[in-house]
Amino acid sequence: MNKWSLRGLIFSALFAGVMIALSSMKVDLPFSTVPITLQTLAVMLAGSILGARYGALAVLIVLGLTAAGFPVLAGRGGISVLVGPTAGFIWSWPFAAALIGWFAQRMTQNRYTFTKLLGVNVVFGSLLVYPAGVAWLAHSVPSLDTLYKALAAGMLPFLPGDFLKAALCASVAAGVWKVYPIERIVGSRKASAWSSSDSSAVKGQ
Repeated sequence: MNKWSLRGLIFSALFAGVMIALSSMKVDLPFSTVPITLQTLAVMLAGSILGARYGALAVLIVLGLTAAGFPVLAGRGGISVLVGPTAGFIWSWPFAAALIGWFAQRMTQNRYTFTKLLGVNVVFGSLLVYPAGVAWLAHSVPSLDTLYKALAAGMLPFLPGDFLKAALCASVAAGVWKVYPIERIVGSRKASAWSSSDSSAVKGQ
């Protein structure tokens, strides 16, 4: 296992700042306590560009600052945010960043890079956060007493935006990789069946 690097730690801190900046852009919805924000885009970018460890660390830095009372999540801070109605989504973010990063570290760059990144970010950056997020939301808000009400308040309206965020992240990450490959942050690229099959496909073209 590669050691933690100063470069990776610095990038984690920088991406924590990116997440704080993006979280300030929000739109409150009249029918839900869950606002539309760009926080999940920051989570996707952290995992895709920094890899598993440093991407998750960037998110954990923000959560730590939130717990300490700093208003860094959409202008809010304190323990109440981390146990409030949206806590299920928030606590899913480090796992989402780690899983996105895990797969990103095992990808090779070819003509399918965007598609692979898009798929990984849709699955782990969007769909992964909803089971815990919606369940905790329904637990915290008594009026959400049916599955449909919980999904309508915490999931269904956000899916189109999540897909757009995943597409934007995939596009940005694919571009970044061309000038600053992910292995420069995480160390040597880890081998996988996915990477091997991609390499074989490129050689056969």
